[in-house]
Amino acid sequence: MSEYLCVTVRSRPSEAESSFTSRLSELWTDMLRNHPDEFEKVYAETAKFEPDGGVLTRQYLFEAEIVAMLTAKLRTSAIDHDAIDEDDVYSKYEAVPPEWFWIEH
Repeated sequence: MSEYLCVTVRSRPSEAESSFTSRLSELWTDMLRNHPDEFEKVYAETAKFEPDGGVLTRQYLFEAEIVAMLTAKLRTSAIDHDAIDEDDVYSKYEAVPPEWFWIEH
């Protein structure tokens, strides 16, 4: 069974949800088009944004083998994220609806 890591992405301070959604869509569209094998290793995302001290957050579960590539893509896309704890692993059974959406591949 696969184990997954979690990344929490963060909007810019006071950024509108629509703007943050658009920036995330650009990131994932680029991943799908230019890195389809790595995109297939992104398993799930939380169903909604969560407020956290003036920013919005969303979480994604992904296979550990793409951690370096994903963090590089987040950096070049100017999407802030929390540090990824590579020792904190999740199973697919922890990403259950309705709190999570499974990403179709």
